[in-house]
Amino acid sequence: MERGRRRTRSTGRIKTITLAFALMIGVGTLLLSMPFAKAGPGHADLLTALFTATSATCVTGLVVVDTATYWSFGGRLVILMLIQIGGLGVMMLAAMVAMTSRRRMSLGQQMTLSTSLNLFDVSGVLDMARMIFFGTFLIEGLGAVGVTLCLLGDFGFWGALERGVFISISAFCNAGFDNLGVGGQFGSITAYGGCAPLLLILAALIVVGGIGFYVWRDLFDYVRRKKRLSLHTKLVLTTTGILLTAGTVGFLLTETRGTILSEQPFTRFIQAFFQSVTTRTAGFDHLSQGSLTSPSLALSDILMIIGGSPGSVAGGVKTTTAAIIAMSAFNSFRGRPSVTAFGRTIPRKTIAEATSLFFLAGASAVLGAFVLSISDGISFEVSFYECISAIATVGLSCGITPTLGLFSKSFLIVLMFLGRVGIVTVGSALFLRSWPDESIRLPEGSVLIG
Repeated sequence: MERGRRRTRSTGRIKTITLAFALMIGVGTLLLSMPFAKAGPGHADLLTALFTATSATCVTGLVVVDTATYWSFGGRLVILMLIQIGGLGVMMLAAMVAMTSRRRMSLGQQMTLSTSLNLFDVSGVLDMARMIFFGTFLIEGLGAVGVTLCLLGDFGFWGALERGVFISISAFCNAGFDNLGVGGQFGSITAYGGCAPLLLILAALIVVGGIGFYVWRDLFDYVRRKKRLSLHTKLVLTTTGILLTAGTVGFLLTETRGTILSEQPFTRFIQAFFQSVTTRTAGFDHLSQGSLTSPSLALSDILMIIGGSPGSVAGGVKTTTAAIIAMSAFNSFRGRPSVTAFGRTIPRKTIAEATSLFFLAGASAVLGAFVLSISDGISFEVSFYECISAIATVGLSCGITPTLGLFSKSFLIVLMFLGRVGIVTVGSALFLRSWPDESIRLPEGSVLIG
C-alpha cells in the first residue's frame, strides 16, 4: 500500500513538471502574440508565437522568423526570460522566488524540485538550488563580459552589451538563439565563424551548462573536501571528453573535401571543435549547416541525438545513456552478462531504461522525418537532421524550418516539447495513474535474438 502511494506521488510530481512547462509555453505564446513583441506593425500570428515560445522554453533554438529583426526589444526580452526559465526548469524559478522572499519550501515542493533536477534524492536539494542560482548567474555574467568584448568593435558598447547578455544566457542554457542581426536572415553566428575567441567563450558556456548540476556539486565537493567523484560524474566527464575529441577529429576528416572550414590550421581546428560542441544541443550555427558534407551531417546527427548530460540545461538522450548502451553492446560481444564502469556494476534496470529512451528518441526522429518528407517534399536526410535537432533540443537547421507547412511546424513543436520535458515523462503524465506494480511478474518465455 505504501509503495503504491509513493508511486502515485511520484507520478503526480511528473505531471506537475509537465504541466508547468506547458503553462510557461502558453504564457510565452500570449506575450509574443502581443503588438509590443513584434518589431514591425501588427502582431505575430499564433503559430509563429507558439513555435518561438516552445523553442525558447524548451531551449531548442529552431526558429521560423529571424530573432534579431522580427522581434522587438520587448519580444527578445520575453524570449530571453523563457530561455532562462526553460533552461533551469520551472521548479527552479519557484525555488528562486522562495529563496529571495525568505519563504520555506514544503517537503512536497522540495521533492518536485529534486525530480526536476534529476537528483537521486531530496537531501541537500535546497543547497543545490542555491548553488545553481548563484553559479548560473556568475557564469552567465562572465560569459556576457567575454562576448561583449568580442563584439565591442562592431556594435559599440550598448549594442555589444545587449547582444553579449542575450547570447551568453542562450549559450549557457544550450538554447542557440541569437540577436546578432548580421550575416543575413537566419545567419546565427556565421558572421563570426572565424572568430576563435568568441567560439571558445561560447564553447565553454555550452559545456559548463551541459555537464549537469549534479556534476557541478560533485566537482565542488571534490575540490573543497577531497571527496571521491561519483560514478555518475566520472561517466559524464569521460564520455564528454570522448565525444568532444571524436567529434573534433571527425569533422576535420569529413570536411577535408569541403570548403566550409577555414584554411588557417588553428581556426580550422577551433571551428571543428566548436561544431562538435554546438551539435550537442547548443544550436549555434557558425558554418551554415546546409553546406556540410553528407558525412558531416551524419556525424552531427549522432552527436545531436546524444546531447548533454542528465540534470543539465541540455537535451538529447544524454551522455550517460549513450555510454551505458555502448558498454552494454560491447559486453554482449564479449559474452559478459553484466555492465561495469569504474569498479561499479550498472543495474539492469538502468540499462533497460537507457535502451528504451534511445529507441523512443530515435523512433520519434524517424517518424518526424517521414512526416516532413511526405508533407513538404523534403529529402529524408535533411528532414531527419531537422527532427533530431528538434527532439534533442539542439536548434541547428539546414534552413528548411521557416519554409515548412503548418502540419510540419506543429509536429516539430511536439518534438521539441517531448525532447525538453522527456518522452518517458510526458508518456507517464498522460497515460499512467501510477507506476506499474513490479512485484507481479508473468512467466518468462524464450525469444531468439539476432
